[in-house]
Amino acid sequence: MPVGPQEQQLLELLAGAAQEPGTPIELAPLREGYEGLAAMLPPGPDVGVEDLRVEGPTGPVGTRVYTPRDRDPLGVLVYLHGGGWTIGSLDTHDHPCRTLCDAAGVVVVSVDYRLAPENPYPAALDDARAVLEWVAAERGRWGADSMPIGVGGDSGGGNLAAVLALMARDEGGPDLAFQLLVYPVVDLRTEADDRYPSRRENGSGYVLTLDHMLFFVGNYRPDPTLAEDWHLSPILAASHRDLPPALVITAGYDPLRDEGAAYAAALEDAGVSVTHSSYPDTVHTMYQLAPFLDAGAQALDESAAALRAAFSAPDR
Repeated sequence: MPVGPQEQQLLELLAGAAQEPGTPIELAPLREGYEGLAAMLPPGPDVGVEDLRVEGPTGPVGTRVYTPRDRDPLGVLVYLHGGGWTIGSLDTHDHPCRTLCDAAGVVVVSVDYRLAPENPYPAALDDARAVLEWVAAERGRWGADSMPIGVGGDSGGGNLAAVLALMARDEGGPDLAFQLLVYPVVDLRTEADDRYPSRRENGSGYVLTLDHMLFFVGNYRPDPTLAEDWHLSPILAASHRDLPPALVITAGYDPLRDEGAAYAAALEDAGVSVTHSSYPDTVHTMYQLAPFLDAGAQALDESAAALRAAFSAPDR
């Protein structure tokens, strides 16, 4: 299936700013470009928005809390933005967070975790874990003290969400009702490229490139030996049993397509209730660019429906 017509227009728009393969990637322009892409989006749904600071392991962690208007929330989703742990912010993912809050009727707590290379692993994970623990302790401010909690994220944020679910299982909670993994990075071993053909097939020309991936991973885990640790490569966890239900979303023209599919398969093999939803004719970042890409809008709708179902389950 060829890339969709909307995606083709996006690729043509981005082509003029694309770097030649193999040329050094400069951090500052990459961050500015990512913020600029988000600034092109129209305003998201009208929901309550509050910026808060949560005490983290080395100081306050910024969060942006989205609350539904005129209804009681079903639960709380802790959301970790994408950007390869190196770029991205609360602002780059404001639109999907607003949309999930409004469409699912949930509180969304977006985490402004520390970025690499200034703050490599485990900084982002430590910040995410601190916010998850804060949400578990403070969820009564949005409803019942027992209201369900989920974790979610896209790309590098999907990696953090998957690892948080494993940590919550192994480290005494909190009990999670759901994990939303949007084209997650689950294997940081660079030698695993042959295991996931999409890394080569889609490694150039489709927004996220293989050069970008190597740059991001090198920033986040400068010590290559750490890639065998499941806290960085959650697909390498000894067991995936007893994890919360999951929705794993992948894009057909994305280097991360195959490892997302592999993680969904690992969850299913372990007896976890998982839905793997593939959007075959779209590209990385479609989730953020839902106002421009129908596939992204559909993926957000699917995510919201899955959140409503998970947080409203009879056993909750």
